[in-house]
Amino acid sequence: MLQSIANLVPEQWQSLFEFLTGPISWIPEMQQSILSFVFTSSSGWLAVVYYLLLLFPVMLWIGAVWCTQLSIYTLPFRSGRVEFAKLMLLAWWDAALAVWMYWVGLARFVVVVAGWAFTMARLALKLIAETGRQVVMLPFTMTGQMTRSYFQPGVPWIAFLLVVFWCLLEAVIFTYTLFPTVSEVLAGIVGAEASPYTGSVLFVFLFLLIMGSFACLQVLADAVKNREYKFLVQMILVELFVMTFEVMFLYRELVDAITPWIAQQTGEKIRLGILFTLSLATFGWVGVRGMTWFLFGQYGTPPLLAFISRRPMVQPEAEAGKVTAPTEMQSWWRATIEELKHEIAWLHEKGNELMEYLALPFIHVVAAALNFAMILVTARPVFSIPFKSLNEVLQAREILPTVRLQPKKVSP
Repeated sequence: MLQSIANLVPEQWQSLFEFLTGPISWIPEMQQSILSFVFTSSSGWLAVVYYLLLLFPVMLWIGAVWCTQLSIYTLPFRSGRVEFAKLMLLAWWDAALAVWMYWVGLARFVVVVAGWAFTMARLALKLIAETGRQVVMLPFTMTGQMTRSYFQPGVPWIAFLLVVFWCLLEAVIFTYTLFPTVSEVLAGIVGAEASPYTGSVLFVFLFLLIMGSFACLQVLADAVKNREYKFLVQMILVELFVMTFEVMFLYRELVDAITPWIAQQTGEKIRLGILFTLSLATFGWVGVRGMTWFLFGQYGTPPLLAFISRRPMVQPEAEAGKVTAPTEMQSWWRATIEELKHEIAWLHEKGNELMEYLALPFIHVVAAALNFAMILVTARPVFSIPFKSLNEVLQAREILPTVRLQPKKVSP
């Protein structure tokens, strides 16, 4: 570029032009040599290494050389030339420091990223291992939790389900034994064959009757427990009526259905009288109700009645000391949300820290180059190198609008 300008200068001024451009005449050739070395590489990986490690320091070197050599032309017109020379030397010191901080910053960034990658990989392995362990231990954990929750005071769900299951089982058995009799009776009343839905209706009817039988036993037990003698006599009569109904229409039919099978097994012809049949049915009813009542009926019937009536099993006053439990159960999501907020804040903090690690090396080089330009123009640097954080860079940026060229006052 200087050579093309020199060709435009008249021949008699060539020596003067060469003398004046002597301080900067060697810079373009040096600049071209260095840039050709950086931009010319034999492989792509080597080019990446050159760009990362050498491009910014080389640009800083070229800019510093231009500013230093151009400042020579301003020395005759400056006041405080010694101070200007000191500032220029300090600028070169800051440039060397900026290049060093650039390389160290890149190395720190690589180490931090590698450390984070290793930490995240280790965390992922721990999570995978913990997930596997939780999956393996899940049956044992759920069994332990179910066992602990079951033995704590609360709704006896097992007894409740057993009562419902037993009512369904008895309804199925008695529907099977009573279906021929009921079909025959309905056919005699209506004068036609029984409907296909007779069995379903009979099953629902028997299911409700058997649950009512357990309910009567529960009311009788409550009357005995509370010593309500007037009500107790009434409930005993009701229970006798319930027993008579079930013995006459349910258990008697069951005994009649079982008698042929017993005769087939013994090989003898058995003929039971009405009294013996009713006695056997009564004993069967007492035995079945007694066994089911003392095993699960007395525990499962109260939840069944509470479920049907939609009333609590206990009074609120009796559970006054347990009010905090639902609150604690309902507030589990608050801890989860707080933990999520903490993790998001941690991610933002680490993201800002990573950005700072990546930006500071380049900012050091750019700040050193700007210092050379500002010293050339205003005879004062702007940035103090090195920067400890991005906040210092932002604070220094606020100083730039306050920098003004102060004209030299000439005394009259």
